[in-house]
Amino acid sequence: MAAVIVTDKGNEYTGVCIDTPSGTGFCAEASAIGAMVTAGEYRIRKVVAVSRHEDGTLYVLPPCGRCREFMRQVDEGNLEAEVVLGRKESAKLRDLLPRHEWPAPL
Repeated sequence: MAAVIVTDKGNEYTGVCIDTPSGTGFCAEASAIGAMVTAGEYRIRKVVAVSRHEDGTLYVLPPCGRCREFMRQVDEGNLEAEVVLGRKESAKLRDLLPRHEWPAPL
């Protein structure tokens, strides 16, 4: 699996998923976010992740819950990021991350 992030400045950062037997791997989106942050950027405009099966069929995959929350925590403005879900479908990160608001104090 691979992912690309386009920042609010128009720069592109890519990442790949690394699966390991011990479960200590990480997602392609997290890898791309790491490259983005290393370059000093934090605001995501668009993100897409894809996977190619052995038969060559390409699939667009939504980010997992951990990656959705990670994007939000890197910069709260990322709630407005466009998440590509298919050729003709996308959604704002905020719509894929229910209850993203910080809780009110008790």
